[in-house]
Amino acid sequence: MSVGVIDPRDRGGPAQPLLSVTDLVKHFPIRKGFGEKKGRAVRAVDGVSFEALKGETLGIVGESGCGKSTTARLLMGLTERDSGDILFDGESVGGRALPWRSFRRQTQMVFQDSYASLNPRMTIEASISFGPRVNGIGAREAAERSRGLLARVGLEPKRFGGRYPHELSGGQRQRVNIARALALEPRLIVLDEAVSALDKSVEAQVLNLLLDLKQEFGLTYLFISHDLNVVRFICDRVMVMYLGRVAEIGPADTVLSRPSHPYTEALLASMPSLDPDRRTQEALLAGDPPNPIDPPPGCRFHPRCRIAEAVCAETEPPLDPVAPAHRAACLARQPNSGHSLSVARAA
Repeated sequence: MSVGVIDPRDRGGPAQPLLSVTDLVKHFPIRKGFGEKKGRAVRAVDGVSFEALKGETLGIVGESGCGKSTTARLLMGLTERDSGDILFDGESVGGRALPWRSFRRQTQMVFQDSYASLNPRMTIEASISFGPRVNGIGAREAAERSRGLLARVGLEPKRFGGRYPHELSGGQRQRVNIARALALEPRLIVLDEAVSALDKSVEAQVLNLLLDLKQEFGLTYLFISHDLNVVRFICDRVMVMYLGRVAEIGPADTVLSRPSHPYTEALLASMPSLDPDRRTQEALLAGDPPNPIDPPPGCRFHPRCRIAEAVCAETEPPLDPVAPAHRAACLARQPNSGHSLSVARAA
């Protein structure tokens, strides 16, 4: 079984994977310059495997530079992968059975920058109807679909349909991007920091809208975020990434309440809190992530880990089960290590 792929016995229900990713790799070569060695590369995504089940919201979290957004771009074909397999509902993406054009009709993406995502020369209605028209839907039907989706995301079509992106607020533009993503009736939507640039009140409205749309259209979400409170609110499962690899994956309530990987604990401990007891606790994470050009051997987190053992610097940890549907890549937390229950969980 590939690392990170759910054991069928751990699914706990009839849900089947809509998206299956196996050993996804992307290294960005470094242009040869003064003092640079030939063949060096940034290992942005280095063997990532996971599944997104039908109808769920899978969150991807981690520090900046861990490979979250690169993984999303690889899934959408916006960046060419070096190796790895992507299956969508059992069919290989990019092959004869499911070419990229067909895949993109069923999978859409909402980006963080709501303004840069829209063509400044196109009206809002034209932007939403563009995708359907390119895919063979008539102009009248595409316009009707555009107006209907505008209304569904909370924007009055007559008032907003003829406007341009610069005439809308950030929250309104992101609603337009969500409507545009729905225009081709996709089954999977990748949300890359889709609410991180919004005010908190607007963020809450958009999150509730996403939950309603998921229920109404039977969608599956891949939700990338650095805000663990948002992830806890919207996600069914969470995948934690560190330096291009999966550190932990499991149900959101379990991973964010009872994490099994020291890095996940450190992320949770870094969350802002009004609790004075938490503010005086010793930090669980120090230093910067290692250089992705030359990552450390063994567990990539061991130079920053407070419970690391000698074996952690020598052996790459597998993503082993720690509970039903919950896996973590930590040798120091294995049952015979002595650290399984001795480290206090993050609040």
